[in-house]
Amino acid sequence: MGTLLVFVEHHTEAGKSGVRAASLPALTAARQLAEKAGHTLIGILIGQGLAASAQDLARYVGKVVTYDDGSLAQPLAETYAAVLADAVKTQGAAGLLATATSTAKDVLPRTAALLGAGMVSDIVRVDGPKTFRRPAYAGNALEDVEVVAPLVVVTVRQTGFEPAAPAAAAGSVEAGAVPALDAKGATFVSLHATQSARPDLGEAKIVVSGGRGMRAGENFKILEDLTDLLGGALGASRAACDAGMVPNDLQVGQTGKVVAPQLYIAVAISGAIQHLAGMKGSKVIVAINKDAEAPIFQVADYGLVASWETAIPALITEVKKLK
Repeated sequence: MGTLLVFVEHHTEAGKSGVRAASLPALTAARQLAEKAGHTLIGILIGQGLAASAQDLARYVGKVVTYDDGSLAQPLAETYAAVLADAVKTQGAAGLLATATSTAKDVLPRTAALLGAGMVSDIVRVDGPKTFRRPAYAGNALEDVEVVAPLVVVTVRQTGFEPAAPAAAAGSVEAGAVPALDAKGATFVSLHATQSARPDLGEAKIVVSGGRGMRAGENFKILEDLTDLLGGALGASRAACDAGMVPNDLQVGQTGKVVAPQLYIAVAISGAIQHLAGMKGSKVIVAINKDAEAPIFQVADYGLVASWETAIPALITEVKKLK
């Protein structure tokens, strides 16, 4: 029986600890792969001050290995990839998985290169020990991929798998030996993150997104009001972000964030293929657009042909009545 590693991200914000919700779908996929291949699971944590997060992760896997060091406080692909490659070799693992977050998309391809492993990105289904299904052409097609290399490195589309539930019994935690690291000249300078009391866009159960039809950044204020009433996260199309209406980290789509909330409200978004690729996995899609021929209505569960200037104030009024 071999082993399978799962790279799990954890909260690094002040006052927070534990496993990020975005990593839980990777644990689900890893459990499926481990069952098909007859492997045991090991969770890998990298960073600094990992004790609390390790205990949280131990609720999901039988064994947790932590690489805790000040030089790993910030996720640099050059250092994290070296640690993961060393972990695969040390544990004698047959594969490595992680959710396809911005961090994992940066780290795992480099890890695969260091290991000479076969890499499959953004999978939505596990078919066998080395066979997977993944979307292609902005989600308009699905392709089945088989890895022929001895080692398998996989990133998991967050919306493709349900978040993992805790196991029946907690696993063990042990410290891994941090290998000699060479950052190849890369250094962490600073992090400029948008501070918000709203849920993280990739993890929110309700998302309200605005598009080019909002026309100006100040018009997003009314979407913020609706978002806050619903307790959701604010998103946007690429056109709105490129026009400078909202920050780029709000972009939903093929080149932005892929989301699958319980409720997705698309306001003044036409529904380009690239945007649909990032949200069509949502459980319920509501589209509000004054153009009755907008492609967004083809994927919407509920559609309203109306201008946002009319529809959103009325919707806010009704939500307030219900609350």
